[in-house]
Amino acid sequence: MSTIKSLTAEERKRTGSGRLNQMRKEGWLPSVMYGLGNANKNLKINARAFSDLLAHSTSENILINLEIEGAGNSLAFLQAVQHHNLTGAPIHADFLAIDENTEITAHVPLHLEGESIGVKASGGQLEHNVHSLEIRCLPIHLPDLLHADVTALQVGDSLHIGDLKLPEGVKATHAPDVVVAHVAKPRVVIEEPVAVAAPAKGKKK
Repeated sequence: MSTIKSLTAEERKRTGSGRLNQMRKEGWLPSVMYGLGNANKNLKINARAFSDLLAHSTSENILINLEIEGAGNSLAFLQAVQHHNLTGAPIHADFLAIDENTEITAHVPLHLEGESIGVKASGGQLEHNVHSLEIRCLPIHLPDLLHADVTALQVGDSLHIGDLKLPEGVKATHAPDVVVAHVAKPRVVIEEPVAVAAPAKGKKK
């Protein structure tokens, strides 16, 4: 199960692009929380604390215990993060309020493990096609990372989503025939023959 992180938040009343930009200059990250049939709740979070949380997480799909000042704690799922086009810094976050019975959809990094037989013995090229897998599960089953063993793949073999051994309670959202990894044939470099110029014939005297 994914580790539940903690963040403190405050409710905010300021809206509009100008006021939100001012809030960002003050070190806050404008956010919103929705879900469980409740009205949307506008929040602000310490921007540095949020960036640190992302930096120490394997993905942006994170379970968070939001400690909202004056309103108690709420279990939330980080649904989306909007980043600045130039700097990449977070400028807005969406949180989905959940409970232990709320099924969530997340993108979890997929790591390939082992050395393919086709690569080791035949010089094949391992192609990693799916780096992040979209899954559905209950919060208690959300993994930090998914693993796929490619050791048995020969040249020409493919590993599909349907071949993956997913953790208990985790389901992939894409079709089982989607290719996760493939071992391609070795690349053969054909060298063109170098033309050798014939020696020039001496001039007749």
